[in-house]
Amino acid sequence: MSMAIIINFAYVISAVLFIFGLKMLSSPATARKGNLVSSAGMLLAIVVTLLYAGLDYKWIVLGVAIGTAVGLFAAYRIQMTSMPEMVALFNGFGGIASLLLAWAEYHQNPELSAFIAVVTFLSAFIGGMTFSGSMVAFGKLSEIIPGKAVVFGGQHIINATLLLAAAAGAVMLAMDPAGSYTVFIGIVVIALIFGVMSVIPIGGADMPVVISLLNSYSGIAACAAGFVIHNNILIVAGALVGASGIILTKIMCKAMNRSLANVLFSGFGATTTKAAAGSGPQGEAKPATAEDVYYILEAADSVAFVPGYGLAVAQAQHVVRELGDLLEANDTEVMYAVHPVAGRMPGHMNVLLAEANVSYDQLVEMDDVNPKMDTIDVCVVIGANDVVNPAALDDESSPIYGMPIIETHRAKTVIVLKRSMNPGFAGIQNALFFYPNTRMYFGDAKASIQALVAEFKGAE
Repeated sequence: MSMAIIINFAYVISAVLFIFGLKMLSSPATARKGNLVSSAGMLLAIVVTLLYAGLDYKWIVLGVAIGTAVGLFAAYRIQMTSMPEMVALFNGFGGIASLLLAWAEYHQNPELSAFIAVVTFLSAFIGGMTFSGSMVAFGKLSEIIPGKAVVFGGQHIINATLLLAAAAGAVMLAMDPAGSYTVFIGIVVIALIFGVMSVIPIGGADMPVVISLLNSYSGIAACAAGFVIHNNILIVAGALVGASGIILTKIMCKAMNRSLANVLFSGFGATTTKAAAGSGPQGEAKPATAEDVYYILEAADSVAFVPGYGLAVAQAQHVVRELGDLLEANDTEVMYAVHPVAGRMPGHMNVLLAEANVSYDQLVEMDDVNPKMDTIDVCVVIGANDVVNPAALDDESSPIYGMPIIETHRAKTVIVLKRSMNPGFAGIQNALFFYPNTRMYFGDAKASIQALVAEFKGAE
């Protein structure tokens, strides 16, 4: 059996593992196993590719060891609050890898066919914009740069000009690959600029969609790179990542009741400061103490926790689960209602709750919890803001009007855990704070819930 047959057989196995792993990632109950299955497929693909290329197995082992060490360090040292930033960085690394691969192949052999020249352009351009766009997303998420949308006059014209210039460069590259090295360098520069220009006008509230979209871009760039180097498994893996990212992006946009074009080009968040500062909903908030909240929860037959980014900031997921266990011991039905865009990356809250070993059976999606919200005794909103804001339903002047929310305001009692009355990441004041059935429980979420846990244990 020839080496070519062996490597293609290994690629088929890897592709099958990718597909099954991706399918398993669609359910919280099998997501961890799906991640391991997909990782095993990628390890197999990398090892056989490097062996086929003639690389000594000692260097392969060394590379695997270094990569494993970096991955373990990132997994253990990165806080859950920084997980979105790390995902943005990984998306960017995928993009720059595709760009460098295409560049290296073109530099080594500029005599390309028209088709290979086109896919080289796609790998370099999409990879470059993914890298720079991901770096901007990282900066916004880590608050190194302002998280709000940055818009200015003529921005769309500049972006359109950059795209036209890139398209012209692609035509020139396809017509004369060998004589267009300078054009290729220009394409790389345009890609990096366009990545920055395409992400800076996107506000912080849209970051989950941006992360998902950039993930898709990195997959598409990798798929194009696979055509450049004639590697079938890279084409398959890139196509799977690109397609799944687009599907997830569509789901996230639907959850926000907005089109992808609106997310990318509307500059959402750039005009919300004024609304947050004075023209938003006003009223009298009713604060509550730990003892007040304890008595409300102790008497409840059903409690729904609604987590948001504040849960991640406070690292409160473990004490929330402990409080949930105490409520269940008190014969209270407990559920965790998760909005699709809660947090700052897709699935952020699901990952947090899984880390705390919350039962998958207790996770409830927005569409499932809303119809029975009137029957729930208490909704405990932990750090969530925009995804529970009733303004999305009844205030046509609100930037989030039309966005589906978890309708906590319809519960019999709402307990909102927040540090202050400040608006959320979108910069929009929350009308829920002033509802007659809402009590504001101020303080750090972890410390506040620990106080409730102490109240329940003290009453035993």
